[in-house]
Amino acid sequence: MALTGTDLDRVSAALDAALSPLVGALHPPGLSWAVDVAGDRRSGALGHLDAERTVPAETGTLYRISSMTKPVTAVAALALVDDGVLALDQPVDDLLPELAGPRVLLRPDGPVEETETARRPITVEDVLTFRLGHGLDFTALGRPNPLEDRLAQLGLAMGPPAPREHLPPDEWLARLGSVPLRHQPGERWLYNTGSEVLGVLVSRAAGVSFGDWVRQRVLDPLGMPDTGFSVPVASIPRFGACFTAGAPDAGHVGVYDPVEGQWSSPPPFEGGDGGLVSTVGDFLSFAVMLRDGGAGRDTRVLSERTVAAMTTNRLTERQLRAGGPSPDGRTGWGLGVGVALGPPSAGVVGSYGWDGGLGSSWRNDTERGLSAVLLTNQMWAAPVPPAVCETFWSVLAELVPALP
Repeated sequence: MALTGTDLDRVSAALDAALSPLVGALHPPGLSWAVDVAGDRRSGALGHLDAERTVPAETGTLYRISSMTKPVTAVAALALVDDGVLALDQPVDDLLPELAGPRVLLRPDGPVEETETARRPITVEDVLTFRLGHGLDFTALGRPNPLEDRLAQLGLAMGPPAPREHLPPDEWLARLGSVPLRHQPGERWLYNTGSEVLGVLVSRAAGVSFGDWVRQRVLDPLGMPDTGFSVPVASIPRFGACFTAGAPDAGHVGVYDPVEGQWSSPPPFEGGDGGLVSTVGDFLSFAVMLRDGGAGRDTRVLSERTVAAMTTNRLTERQLRAGGPSPDGRTGWGLGVGVALGPPSAGVVGSYGWDGGLGSSWRNDTERGLSAVLLTNQMWAAPVPPAVCETFWSVLAELVPALP
């Protein structure tokens, strides 16, 4: 049975009741959420933007969405595929000559001098599916690795988003192109770097800055005025600090990024991997566009065929076993977005979506006709979702039924 407006009001009340105990102390100081079920929307906010608890969180609060930027970047690129400017099987050599004719490590953990020729060029699809050969290998974290040492020497080490400290795009790509690939193109799923490369690829293909293209083809058509790569001065009152996870023995949280920090001015690199700030209302509009097959509020952003391709797993069983987007193997990867594998299980919401390590989470659930977004102002302490995320999704799994 589909939800009525009254039913959705009950869902809203249940979310606030369940999330309230998880705001403050060692949990996020503040959060905002938004839900759309078959076109009917609800939203809410709890807690505060500051540790002193003087500025309340609101539904219009701006948050650093970090890796939830990745699906936005993918849509910006796929708009060029729909336009015929790019093709998925197209080598990137002409647009990204820095990555043409790459060398590949003989062993992923071997010396950077021991390489072989790439068996084929990197393609647009390789970049979108994170199989270009560059990126973070979740299965090798903490192990000694000469390639990681070289990347750190070049200022390319990975970490939480810090837009103002990033190299400009052309310099960054030149340095990346100077090191060998970790794996052959198309061979392994490796995290993050593909979205950074994709932003540069989109900018060069479109002939404008990446931020301008995202605004032109995604944000403006969807009515997302509060989403961008920095926070305008006029919007600073709606933007708080990003806090670190609280230490159990300290009883308080620290600050990862202050209000006047990394997002207070336009960055040298508009990071397609994790550079956006947004609101729950803005991102919900993006989510609903994908759920509705690419149709935006006033215009079509992507074709239905392209949305279907984007939200279908592209990784092979072998690639998933070698190391995919989730430790439990239940998440695959489409064209720039995580995709649920297998039939849904009890307590799980979402056909596809993604999270951000600075405290954000989004899912679309096609069986429920549901799009939902949770944004918080606290970094995740581990790769697994914190209690506030698990609670949010479990309430929705319990109270939002599948569509008839």
